[in-house]
Amino acid sequence: MVPTKPNIIFILADDMGYSDLGCYGSEIKTPNLDGLAKNGLRFTQFYNTARCWPSRAGLLTGYYAQQVHRDALPTVPGGVPGVRQTWARLLPDFLKPANYRCYHSGKWHIDGKVLDGGFDRSLNVSSPGNFFTARGSSLDDKPVRPPTDESGYYLTVATADHAVECLKDHAISYPDRPFFQYVAFHAPHFPLHALPQDIAKYRDKYLLGWDALRTARFGRQKKMGVTKTTLSALEREIGPPYAFPDDIKKLGPGEVDRPLPWSGLTPEQRRFQATKMAIHAAMVDRMDQEIGRILAQLKAMGAYENTVIFFASDNGASAEMMVRDGGHDPAAPPGSAKSYLCLGPGFSSACNTPFRRHKTWVHEGGITTPLIAHWPVGIRARGELRHTPGYVIDIVPTVLELAGISKPKDWKGEPIPEAPGRSLVAAFAKDKQIPRESLWWLHEGNRAVRVGDWKLVAAKGDPWELYDMRTDRAEQINLATKLPGKVKELERVWQKQTDSFTELAQKTSPKKSEP
Repeated sequence: MVPTKPNIIFILADDMGYSDLGCYGSEIKTPNLDGLAKNGLRFTQFYNTARCWPSRAGLLTGYYAQQVHRDALPTVPGGVPGVRQTWARLLPDFLKPANYRCYHSGKWHIDGKVLDGGFDRSLNVSSPGNFFTARGSSLDDKPVRPPTDESGYYLTVATADHAVECLKDHAISYPDRPFFQYVAFHAPHFPLHALPQDIAKYRDKYLLGWDALRTARFGRQKKMGVTKTTLSALEREIGPPYAFPDDIKKLGPGEVDRPLPWSGLTPEQRRFQATKMAIHAAMVDRMDQEIGRILAQLKAMGAYENTVIFFASDNGASAEMMVRDGGHDPAAPPGSAKSYLCLGPGFSSACNTPFRRHKTWVHEGGITTPLIAHWPVGIRARGELRHTPGYVIDIVPTVLELAGISKPKDWKGEPIPEAPGRSLVAAFAKDKQIPRESLWWLHEGNRAVRVGDWKLVAAKGDPWELYDMRTDRAEQINLATKLPGKVKELERVWQKQTDSFTELAQKTSPKKSEP
């Protein structure tokens, strides 16, 4: 018996920029994701929270992370140690009563154990800064004991292996039940670790530099229609969000921590930077290859046509630069286990084309992600764009509507507060705006609010900037001085949201998360 309710797969990348997929303007080979886009939808204004753990909290709860203690408010602590309230259930808890089986493969970075979050099976790949070992991973919340010889192991492949194995088991053991699968790749998060054969494809691809790459990607984006803005100017003075000057020295004379003019770099610097970008590209390429294996399994088990597949990234590409975990051996081949490289602000800016800033900032470069939606039996549109703004908090109500599930009003007698997310299902049929009052951001003092086509944004310690999102998502023409009344209006909206979230979060005291 074939389940009538749709299966759901949500695939999440880590630190991938808006322009890193072929279908969003990239030169990186991503044929499997491009194929989903060609036969489905691409959203052009979909947002995350600018950081890993808040995005994952929003994705699986439907709440802003600050509402559930997974990021801080000005007067209420939150973040990685924060523990969600009892009522802040994860999506599987709402799917299980409708007979869904739920599987998790990849990164977790949510408080609590995975199976306690409603998943039936899990591979949690929280490896210690090394894509070539299973150390630190857990299988169904029990620590994995990797073999002494781990040659041949690669984290992205292992994540897909588990996802495919879950699907194969589902086809045999639960053919009459729908499933929800959450596949959270660690790629292309630092350290830049990739398989040699994947790096080889891109080794000389980026020697023209980040300025040329931004221009090329932007040109393709304009032709595709995935952007309607100008290309942001490179902010030459903006470097990593956190300063680790001693680490920069460890990386040698080829490293630079600002997006300087490419023509001013030494040959050694140009080669080093281009090699880092080649490894980043290899990581994205390999992720797409592994997604192809998951798609092949769906087809083999006859589930492809009635599976809704989403793809997004948890934040923009990262300008972070550091050396941690096992350290960096300058003599090791770049991209190998003994190297520890980060992309840095130059090519991170290219990955976030056409937008400003990077992961951790709430300017468009830090918070904008591709969103692909593909469902052969349910989405008739093929290769179309959707321009309505959306946010990771919209995924829970979207999935519940697709599954025909009404979210309960309470959890074991405790009232469940109204969630801010909105279902995107109405936008599947045609390019229409999903009505909402606002979208809101706060992370490490960086703050923003969007109301309609107006966005108010400020980096930590800086004054508000005002932009018209209809024509200036590159955030180049600051209208704050020209339109002070609009600044005040949006500032009131931001503060009202902040006060509301604070009132809710203060009802429960954050506790330290379980190790």
